[in-house]
Amino acid sequence: MKCISVYTDNFELFSDVFEKVIEIDLQENDERELEGVTVSDSGEVPKHYLERMSVKPEVVVMKDRNKGITILQHGKVFEILIPSDADEIEAASL
Repeated sequence: MKCISVYTDNFELFSDVFEKVIEIDLQENDERELEGVTVSDSGEVPKHYLERMSVKPEVVVMKDRNKGITILQHGKVFEILIPSDADEIEAASL
């Protein structure tokens, strides 16, 4: 899964930039500022990262079922987890 980090603890601000964040073409380890918020591509994360993070009490897990995206919020960062083509192929074969 591709991970994009959005550095803010303001849910309203995150909601305002969410669509723009998933539309911009960030390369791995690329960092940009969007409406005063730092956004960076954190590369690929393994599937067990989501499983490990979702059991922590300080982590909020949100899903955009239409897009297949999972959002983790903890501390002052939102992490947008976007399935890669390999993830979708794996899920289809189950």
